[in-house]
Order: sequence, then C-alpha cells, then structure tokens
Amino acid sequence: MPTNNPPIFDGHNDSLESFLALNRAPRDFLIKNTEGHMDWPRAEAGGFNGGLFAIFVPPVMTMKPDPDMDEAQHINPAIYQPVDFSHAREWTQKGMESLFSLAADSQGRLRVIREIRALEKALQERVIAAVMHFEGAETIDPKLKNLETYYKDGLRSLGLVWSRPNAFGCGVPFTPNTSPDQGPGLTVAGKELVKACNRLGILVDLSHLNEKGFWDVEKTTSAPLVASHSCVYSLSPSPRNLLDKQLEAIAASGGLVGINFAVGFLRPDNKRDADTPLSVLVRHFTYVAEKFGVDHVALGSDFDGATIPKEIGDVSGLPKLLDALRGAGFNEEDLAKIAYQNWLRVLTDTWK
Repeated sequence: MPTNNPPIFDGHNDSLESFLALNRAPRDFLIKNTEGHMDWPRAEAGGFNGGLFAIFVPPVMTMKPDPDMDEAQHINPAIYQPVDFSHAREWTQKGMESLFSLAADSQGRLRVIREIRALEKALQERVIAAVMHFEGAETIDPKLKNLETYYKDGLRSLGLVWSRPNAFGCGVPFTPNTSPDQGPGLTVAGKELVKACNRLGILVDLSHLNEKGFWDVEKTTSAPLVASHSCVYSLSPSPRNLLDKQLEAIAASGGLVGINFAVGFLRPDNKRDADTPLSVLVRHFTYVAEKFGVDHVALGSDFDGATIPKEIGDVSGLPKLLDALRGAGFNEEDLAKIAYQNWLRVLTDTWK
C-alpha cells in the first residue's frame, strides 16, 4: 500500500453490481480478478480505503451493471424507462446481501460503516470503509414506509434517481451535448423524501438528477449539497455534469462534487475513449478547486460502472492520479482534502 499518500475515500463504485451481474460470490472480491476495476488486492495496492458502495437496480432490458458499456445503449430509450417496485426491491436485497456477505468474509478488512467514529477508525487503520448507497430510490416506498428500515439496515447515502424517472424525481439521459434541464422537478414525495433523509441523517446524492430537481433539493434540504460522481459541464457538455451555477450552490452549502472518472463525462467531445489523457481528468479537479474552492471537490470514480482512462486502469492506479494532481499544483494539504477529508467533513455534517 502506498505510504506517502493520504487515505482515499471515493464517492462511487459499482463493484457490488458488477459481481452480481457476473454471478461471482462476494468472497471473490478478496482475491485478485482479471475483470473489472476493483478487488481487495488492487484496492490495497492503490491505497483505496473506502467509499460509497452503490446498490443499483439495472434496467429490465439489460440487467447489466454498466449502462455506459456501449454506444448503442445510450440511444436505446428502453434503459430510461421506470422500473417497478418489485424489481427494485429484489435487486436491492441482492446488493445488500452481497455487501454484508463481503464484510463477513473479509475478516475485518472491509467494514460496513454506519457512523462517523467508525469511518474515522477505518480510515486510520487503512481498512475498506464501505458506506451503503442506493443509486436511485426505486426501492423506497413513495409513502416512505420502509425508509427507516433501510436506515436501520445501514443505508447512509441515497441517490434520488438514476437516469430515469421514478416516484420522487427525474434523472437525465446520457445523451451528449444536451442540457441537464430536462424534465420536471421533484414530486411532492421527492421533497418529503429529502426532508426524511435530513431527519434520519442520510446523505442525499444529486448525481443523475435533472436540473429542476437539483434546485428543488437546494430549496428543501438542510444538509450540504453533494453530487457523488459528476463532472463539470463547462468542460464536458453532458447532461450528467454540473453547470457552474450548480457547482456554486454546492460550494455555498458546504458540500462537494466527487469527480467522475468516466471519460464520456470528462472529454469536450463526450467520447468514451479509454485513451483519454489523465490531464483531462485533472482539469475537472482544477476547475472546481480554482473557481469554487478545494474544499468542495473530491473523488467519485465510478469504478466498475464506466470506461475510465487507461492511465488509471483500475483502483490500483489511484496513486497515478494523486501524482498528476501534485503535478498540477495541488499541495499535500489540498490532496488530503480531495482524497478523504472533504468527504469526511460532509458526512459528519450530514449523518446523525
């Protein structure tokens, strides 16, 4: 494990879904794999110490962990169709079982984190701190009857939507060169869900949410605004990215944006080309830090859920990113904030 780098807490990975889709046992995470971006040996080599582990409900038509996997899926409207509650509940249960099985099999090397002191301890001890995150709220009852149960089970971060509509709001598609201002704002149930998350201490994630929904959250929430895995629209015009006025609001709230490593959200042409230079990724960190402050930018890799730069390759390549950030002028204090301190601050301000 790199000893000269700070702990790394990352805002998003789809590794649980990747393992489910490939019919792997959770314990397979503990041995080195030839597929995907994440496993224990490579995480240890890269200095990865935890993050939001997404539980994702795949579109019925694909059942794939990665909706960005090929160009055809981007233009297939079926991936953006709503999913029903029973389908969402089934996949959410599978994801939760996978996470808890992984923790049980890991002999303490991976811990499901529910409170800040446990997170601080895991970061200090350099074990993997796994925060349960639902990527989309389809499994939440519109009357919120099961939200507290999921909280008791360990839910500590919730994306209101994936890139499709649900009972709470509307997500954006992946169509390049289009605006995030697509679709209506939050429903009445969506606003109530935000308030309930505030009361319980569940982080509300704005990634995948459309612009009107973003501003509805901004008006409703009492917690810092967070986009766990998004990039800068001014540098890459994807509707999945954030406008400057959204980034300004995030900073004003004391929140953060976790920069996504997905090359289609990094490049000005939105192409999913793994040969994208690491400098293109670094530009997004630099842009947010210079315009809105280094306190409001962090990591949101999207490991196992996107095409990422070959120079990083997988989780073991994280030290290359930190070195590239050093080369771009970030000092060690800045790097510690980007690597974990900003996430720790926001979770401290959000959780109860």
